[in-house]
Amino acid sequence: MKVLVTGASGYVGGRLVPRLLADGHDIRVTTSSPESTITAWWADRVNSVTMDVLDADQVREATEGIDAVFYLIHGMGDGDDFAETDRTAAENMTAAIDQHGIPKVVYLTGIVPDVESDDLSEHISSRLEVEKILEGSSATAVALRAAIILGSGSTSFELIRQVSERLPVQTVPSWMDSQVQPIAVTDVLDALAGALDTKVPGGHYDIGGAQTMAYSDLLDTYTTIAGITRPQVSVPLLPTALVGEMVAALTDVPSSTVTALVESLHHDMVCHSTSFLGTLLPADYTLTTTEDAITRALAEPAADPAEADPIGPMPHDPDWAGGGSDTPIRTKISNVVNKVLPGN
Repeated sequence: MKVLVTGASGYVGGRLVPRLLADGHDIRVTTSSPESTITAWWADRVNSVTMDVLDADQVREATEGIDAVFYLIHGMGDGDDFAETDRTAAENMTAAIDQHGIPKVVYLTGIVPDVESDDLSEHISSRLEVEKILEGSSATAVALRAAIILGSGSTSFELIRQVSERLPVQTVPSWMDSQVQPIAVTDVLDALAGALDTKVPGGHYDIGGAQTMAYSDLLDTYTTIAGITRPQVSVPLLPTALVGEMVAALTDVPSSTVTALVESLHHDMVCHSTSFLGTLLPADYTLTTTEDAITRALAEPAADPAEADPIGPMPHDPDWAGGGSDTPIRTKISNVVNKVLPGN
């Protein structure tokens, strides 16, 4: 099958490409500009084309002759612009799919909590809008909704890692102690690959790991496996915006991404159905445990990335992955104080 992988330079995309190559697919990836290059170890095994997703002509050219599209594009900016950008991008892709008669499009998005639409965060609302736009195409559209993805280099995992390792005490806002259902990136990759099966019907599928737990328990699980001691303190009435700014200042993860992830923790982020087992994955598929995923994520980098565990570090991961920078924690805390306290 000839498959287009957008977002191949990102966390999931960079790990999905070799998974699809191993299945024998012919892979085309996109770069945002002629000057951009794919530096991953598998780059010489794929065809790379320039595609600015906001340029309808480039999207049509990139999708010509394709049998399936993996849509792994997410805007993580602030304000209203990111939603408009995501909308335009999805509409351009839908138009190209319709023009070429592409049979399938697979979209990786976030779990939608069981709340009124007005209570959804702006980022989740935007993801849901993109999902609906792709569903309106002539292709069979399959949306995989995941919450916390476990693996070195995953933004949600790196937040857990960096906050746990940099703060002597874990301060957890009372509203953040929601239920979560983390899933190992290897299970995500298998589900994405499974979505290409022509027997998989369109629609959305919640994907999650075998264990559901409170977010505070996930933090505890990380510190136990990492071999560090971090007492937890629950703090009521902390505003979401303040928490987002504090976490962003303490970590090296892009601040707009931090804000979006913090907002999502107002609600339980768990699967509403496990129909992905038996549809995207075999019914007897064994999901990776949270403990195993964290242990593997903390492993040392493999000498040969072609033989590496996808849950572990990869050489093409962003520079803020793997624990982030070596900036002293005192400097980080000072930055937090200067940012959140007036007059500093």
